Order: sequence, then structure tokens, then C-alpha cells
Amino acid sequence: RDPRYSRAGPWAGALAPVSSFIGGVAAQEALKAVTGKFTPLRQFLYWDALEALPAPPPAAAECAPRGDRYDGSRAVIGEAALGALRRGRYFVVGAGALGCEWLKCLALLGAATDGGVVHVTDMDQIERSNLNRQFLFRKADVGRPKSTVAAEFIMKRVSGVTVEAHFCPIQDKPADWYRQFQVIVMGLDSIEARRWLNAMACSLVTFEVDMETGQRKPDLTSVIPLVDGGTEGFSGHVRVMYPCVSGCFECTLNLFPPQQAVPLCTIAETPRNAAHCILYAHLIEAPKQFGDEKQDKDDPAYQQWVFQRAEERAAQFNIPGVSLMHTQGVIKNIIPAIASTNAIVAAACANEVFKVLTNCAAYVNNNLMYIGGQGVYAPTFRYERSPECIVCGAGVQVEIASSATLTQLLEQLAADPRLRLKTPSLRCEAGALQDDPTLYMRGVLEAEYRPNLDKPLSQLFADGSVLLVTDPSVPSPCIKVAVKFASLALS
Repeated sequence: RDPRYSRAGPWAGALAPVSSFIGGVAAQEALKAVTGKFTPLRQFLYWDALEALPAPPPAAAECAPRGDRYDGSRAVIGEAALGALRRGRYFVVGAGALGCEWLKCLALLGAATDGGVVHVTDMDQIERSNLNRQFLFRKADVGRPKSTVAAEFIMKRVSGVTVEAHFCPIQDKPADWYRQFQVIVMGLDSIEARRWLNAMACSLVTFEVDMETGQRKPDLTSVIPLVDGGTEGFSGHVRVMYPCVSGCFECTLNLFPPQQAVPLCTIAETPRNAAHCILYAHLIEAPKQFGDEKQDKDDPAYQQWVFQRAEERAAQFNIPGVSLMHTQGVIKNIIPAIASTNAIVAAACANEVFKVLTNCAAYVNNNLMYIGGQGVYAPTFRYERSPECIVCGAGVQVEIASSATLTQLLEQLAADPRLRLKTPSLRCEAGALQDDPTLYMRGVLEAEYRPNLDKPLSQLFADGSVLLVTDPSVPSPCIKVAVKFASLALS
């Protein structure tokens, strides 16, 4: 479309994320043809990322080949953009299916080959079931940390790239450690981990006061962009978040329904679906059969045993749907995953990382959905910032009767889908009716504040007071909650 980048010109070349995206779509169409279960692409798909090309185009000398593995990238983006990638500092969170793809794309783009570094972390160890799509691992690696093996493989396969592996919780790293990065790429299967990283990135943002308007504005030099990817089956998403600038993960937390644990009494006494029957065999029957001996959930013999017991349980309650594949998914908590979808989503994420590092173009604003089960669709739309966001906004307002106790307020905060707190501590910012503004504190001083739990709120603080809430699930310094007393008493 742009003659300046014609293949006949000096900019002929290829970028790893583009190749990975197109290859993933082609592989997905092959799967559809073989299985006959999904709607194929209607003959033709055109996809480009021309907005990511440098403007104006680099000079011919910048794109000239130099006899290394990055000549293809250099031919497209030029030496200056390639240099930014080489010196970049990246944090890849997750070394699973998406993480393997990201590390591949980053390494083939030339990331962290000239003073830069890619840090990768994952708390999981390699299991046999990972080997069908997490291609940096081999059978001999089973049992080893994913992040360690992935780093070793990439550095061995692509000479010159620097990858540093971590095998620890992300919460173990101090805030100053996170400040070193230019971009954080997330491939997590946990909402809580996403919340924590999002809150950490927002807490690192510093603000300036506009002298003309008096408004606080984020200092863009302190903003570390987050690129988040996720897949399920033939679908996936790519989301780019600039903390305190665009809508953050916490702003849209209500899009994710709270995960409900299945009560053990339901599993043991009144199963209602196939998953309950499988969990009965796995959690209740297996300990009786095998005692303290830990069973390998990857062991085909154990999977078959659970499947057979679950079938028997399902027959007793006339419940259909128990299969070996379903059994494997339940006992291993497996999210349906296809290698081709991982390649497509990771490629789109890597393309956004390229934009962030080189400042060559605007990022996705700010969410892309990939839907490949019926044809191929990839619409984009924007998540807006929430003024009530507990991380990047002014906080939330809750309404409760003045006669309610502090215990009831804590329960309401825990159930609020905007908050989803685990073990909160409360302090009154203004409006306290006691000498000590602290209402409740977890930890060694908890016993001192326990008497407040049974007191009505009207004895603790005034109507409209703002409470400062701290909770280990959110690393923000505090969450602001404005409490308004309802006119009606609790029923």
C-alpha cells in the first residue's frame, strides 16, 4: 500500500511478530479443516501493522544488511528502532504458552542484545502436559522451573540476548526493582496476580501539578506500560494499559465474575454436574484409595482411575458428561489452549511492545479481541478509566446503615465486586469519633482493635467519612472508601 515500503525497495524484510501472527492464523485454519468443528475463514484475510513503521521512513543506509540475524528486521524498521529494542528492559510475567511465544518474538526482534535485558518470572514447574504447546521445553525438563528453562533455551538458541530468570512470587520484589523496566508483559492465568501487578505499576506513577489548571497530571516518564494477553480455545485478547493514563485493569474488574469455590458438601452429597463427580473422585475417593501418597495429575493411569470412579459416581445420580478429556481438565484446572491461538495473541502483544519501546506509533487503544472460532474477527475497543477505581481513581463509595457493625462493613467490603478484598485493615482519614483513627488492624495488633468489630458504625465515625483501606491483594498505599449512612436500618 505504501510504495516507500515496497518489497522492491531497500526496506524488504520481515518482522518476527508479523510472521508469527500469519503463521498462527494459517495453522488455525488447518485445524479447522481437519476437525470440521469450526467455521473457516471466508477465503482471504489481510492483516498489517503499517502504523508501526517509522515515519518518515529510515534512510537506505539504516536499512542496509550487516550480515547478522537481524537484517530482516533492520530492513523494515531501520537501525535506530532496532537499537531501541536492543537496549530495552523488559519484564515478562509468565513463562507458559504465551510466555514462550513472547520470549521467541522478543529474541528474534533483537531485544536485549546490546545492554538491555529481559527478566522472566514464573512460579510453575514444567509438567508433561505443557509440552504440546510450550515449545521451549523438552521431556527432560519436566520438574524444572519454567522460567529457568525458558531463559536457558532462548540464550542458547539466540546468541547475544540476555534473559534473567526468576522463580519467586512477584510480590517478593520491592517497588524500586520494578522501576527499571520500560514495559511489563503479562501472561497470567490469575486475576489476583494481574490486580497486584496493575496496582504496583500505578503506585510507581508520580504526578505533576499543572500551573494553569491546578490539576494533577501523571509524569509520563514514570509510567511503565502494561501489555496483557490471554487466550482460551480459538479466542484471545490483547490489552495495553498506561497506568493512571488509560483505563487500568482494576477499572474493569467488574467484567470478571468472582470465582466461586464449590462447597465440599455439594461434591460429597448432592453433585449437580460432571465436574462435581470428577472432583468427588479426585478429592474424596483418591485420598481413601492412596492415603498420603501424592498422585501425579499428569499420570495417565491416575487420570484413568479418576475417570472411572467419576463415571460410577455420575451413574448413581444420572449425570451425563463425564469424559476422560473433561476429567483431565478438571483435576489439572486446565484452560482450553491451542498453540496457534497462543502464537497469534503473543504476536499481537509483541507488536505492541515494539511500539512502546520505539515510540514509532500509537498503541492499541486499548483492547483487541481475537475471535477465531467462526471465521476470523479482531475488533478493537477502548476501556475507559473509572473515576471510582480503587487503584488509579478517587476511590469508591459504599452505603450502609449507621446501626451496622464494623464486622458487617468488613463483610460488605469483601463482597463488593469493585473491591474483592481479602483481609482488609481500616483507618479513618477524617470524621473519626474516637481518639485513635485506626478502626481495625490485622497482624500483631489485631487483638487491640477487636472490640471495635461489634460496635455500630455510628459510634466509630461520622456519616460521609472517608476510610483508608489496606489489603495484601492490592499493593497500593491505601484504598479510599467513602461511607454514606443509609436512611433505612438493617433488616
